[in-house]
Amino acid sequence: MLEDTYQTIQALSEGLYKEKGSKFLAFAHPVESAAEVKILLDQYRKDYYDARHVCFAYRLGPDAAETRSSDDGEPSGTAGRPIQGQIQSFGLTNVLVIVIRYFGGILLGTGGLAVAYKAAAADALHSAEILEKIVEIEFSIRFEFQFMNDVMKLVKNLDAHILSQDYVMDCGMKLRIRKREAERLKTALGKIETLRFELAG
Repeated sequence: MLEDTYQTIQALSEGLYKEKGSKFLAFAHPVESAAEVKILLDQYRKDYYDARHVCFAYRLGPDAAETRSSDDGEPSGTAGRPIQGQIQSFGLTNVLVIVIRYFGGILLGTGGLAVAYKAAAADALHSAEILEKIVEIEFSIRFEFQFMNDVMKLVKNLDAHILSQDYVMDCGMKLRIRKREAERLKTALGKIETLRFELAG
């Protein structure tokens, strides 16, 4: 069976870690795209303009195929990587975690920094409400009106959702269905005479 679920977070959650006067403020956000990540990062950099570092990591996509992290001036591997490690250990994707550091005047060393960024990220994610989402696929199909009943029966039986319909020349329909049922739907629809379909995105 195809894996067609993933875990993310419901809403913004926050965390905090303090060490030797330094404060590490952590913010975990659900995100859907790199563009959304950029908007959030720009906003945090404006809001916390007086902070020493604004470090982050994110994972995107149901299979967590897109990842990125930043140390934002901290020694290499001491901030972004520990934050990313926490997102991964929680088994999450479509998540951005930002950790903002206010320097307390005492150096923590590379080991201390890694511990601090990891702890701040973990605190934010522990506070988050985790939810499971289903991966869905969208199709656009076109068919002759005489096959409407056949199409509607398949849509209902395979629990697909109709997103839109049109009746220009022939019948058009945009459908959304759970990933693991997509091949069954395609196979069944393929048996209907004159029906054409395509993956929508």
